[in-house]
Amino acid sequence: MRSHSQVVTEQFGNTAAAYLTSAVHAQGRDLEELAQIAGAIGHAKVLDLGCGGGHAAFAVAPVVDSVVAYDLSAQMLDVVAASAATRGLGNLSVQQGSADCLPFDDDSFDLVCSRYSAHHWRGLPQALTEALRVLKPGGRLVIIDTAAPDDVLADTYVQAIELLRDPSHVRNVSPGSWRKLLGRAGFAVTADKNWKLRLEFGSWVARMRTPETNIAAIHSLWDSAPAEVRACFALEADHSFAIDVVMLQALKLG
Repeated sequence: MRSHSQVVTEQFGNTAAAYLTSAVHAQGRDLEELAQIAGAIGHAKVLDLGCGGGHAAFAVAPVVDSVVAYDLSAQMLDVVAASAATRGLGNLSVQQGSADCLPFDDDSFDLVCSRYSAHHWRGLPQALTEALRVLKPGGRLVIIDTAAPDDVLADTYVQAIELLRDPSHVRNVSPGSWRKLLGRAGFAVTADKNWKLRLEFGSWVARMRTPETNIAAIHSLWDSAPAEVRACFALEADHSFAIDVVMLQALKLG
């Protein structure tokens, strides 16, 4: 029997290179906005929490003093470190570990960011508490992640489809629930916005090496989805769809 951490490590270790080159992860105006936020801080020390392919860390590295790319998967970190060296990002370092148990001192960072990672965190409330701890007073947290819809039926479908595609999936969180979780952790939310991200079905399942039996089950779920769900995700004939993404900014007061 594997633990959830082992499932995450296995899934992303096997697909590390695919995430580095994934257009969905490597592109986006949110990366530009994240770099602007980081650059405005001045001499910032940044933690990219659950860095995946390292794209958030790559975006901020040119405008900050230092950035730590932190992830559970050692193979993913190897890919990030190699790419950082190729890009000439000497101020980027990597460190392995879980989001809910950070090996950093209190008040270590000016900015903690996370992009397309939090829906894999089993201990999300604890991870937010840890992020608060390692931020300096007045430090900023930026979360970018795929989000659950408010409609409960649509939410049920997307959680099931995500889990079939990737067994390391835990839960997409709705924007309203994100605000509550951040507040309970001690953050003051200062801004949030959301948009739709189109996921091309073939590359979406290929990136995670989803087994054919699971792909067939996803096809079946989408084919049986009622009109309200199909409309919510702008479902296409080839089962490509659009998912909500949320970007939240929050401060550590004090």
